[in-house]
Amino acid sequence: MSSTVELTKENFDQTVTENDFVLIDFWASWCGPCRQFAPVYEKAAEENPDLVFAKVDTEAEPELAAAFNIQSIPTLMIVRDRVAVYAQPGALPEAALTDLIGQARRLDMDEVRREVAAQEAQQAQQAQQGSQGGPQGQ
Repeated sequence: MSSTVELTKENFDQTVTENDFVLIDFWASWCGPCRQFAPVYEKAAEENPDLVFAKVDTEAEPELAAAFNIQSIPTLMIVRDRVAVYAQPGALPEAALTDLIGQARRLDMDEVRREVAAQEAQQAQQAQQGSQGGPQGQ
């Protein structure tokens, strides 16, 4: 039995909202590196039964791939408390995936949320300054 969840546009939001820690593998059946990464991902799923391991077939779900601007596959994304804390393309070796899961487990999500809020505030401030038509070199 597979220990991974197949994500679709119908169940994606619910899965990410209802679970504190979701790993998402964006893949396609024609992708060689995706097929090489699959058993590594499955093994990690079996070794971490408290986490949700999900897969998005980019061929079946092009809207999800586009929504996350997936340019190459496989791409692994980790979402904690509805915040994407990791998103990188490339098939990871087993040791690297295990290390990455450990790092993501140790993240202080309060700190991550503070950083996200600070980035959003800075972007809003920059956008506001841009729209005020500040001094432009003439």
